[in-house]
Amino acid sequence: MSLFDILGPVMVGPSSSHTAGAVRIGYIARVLLGCKPVSADLALHGSFAATGKGHGTDRALVAGLLGMKPDDMRIPDSFRIAKEEGLAFSFEEVQIPGAHPNTVLLFLRGEDGKELEVQASSIGGGRIMINKIDGIDVNCSGELPTLIIHNLDQPGLVAKVTTRLSEKNINVATMQIFRDKRGGFAVMVIETDQPIFKKNLSYLENIEGVVKVTYFKGEVG
Repeated sequence: MSLFDILGPVMVGPSSSHTAGAVRIGYIARVLLGCKPVSADLALHGSFAATGKGHGTDRALVAGLLGMKPDDMRIPDSFRIAKEEGLAFSFEEVQIPGAHPNTVLLFLRGEDGKELEVQASSIGGGRIMINKIDGIDVNCSGELPTLIIHNLDQPGLVAKVTTRLSEKNINVATMQIFRDKRGGFAVMVIETDQPIFKKNLSYLENIEGVVKVTYFKGEVG
């Protein structure tokens, strides 16, 4: 049990939430996209919208999309660097019912034409929560090695995925399953105790019914 488990949720702080957390959100969104982003439309909600500019949230989000980490000294110059690297971006303010005060909705397009929609929140102490991917709830922190598997909602698919992981001696720490509708599209969010080697991802990608597999190794900060 960690100190956070004993004390409860981390309190929101202006620097860690609006800067470090925002960088992590941008960084993980880039990883989820799977390629270099060329355009990003960012919709800020709540405190992010009200005070984010003064705290550098906008520059932090762009810095993360460029692949920077929270301790990168180039974060204040992220707008200029984005222009140099061909990343077009825009900001607007939105109201997202029920969302955490420090929430952003990112609409990304990659250099290979891929598109991605991510909703994420900065929950304090530099920690974040990915709330939705392409409109489907996921709720993962990115702190552990994490698999996000887009798949068809069909019988037996969860068992096939977990069997493959077991065969590779990969232990599941947590697993969440979400779907848009019965028989539609679903998402598995699987946090593991061990990192997963790239060669093992192909075993999952080749399962019939799996549409896309995204992996990030955790501890992105």
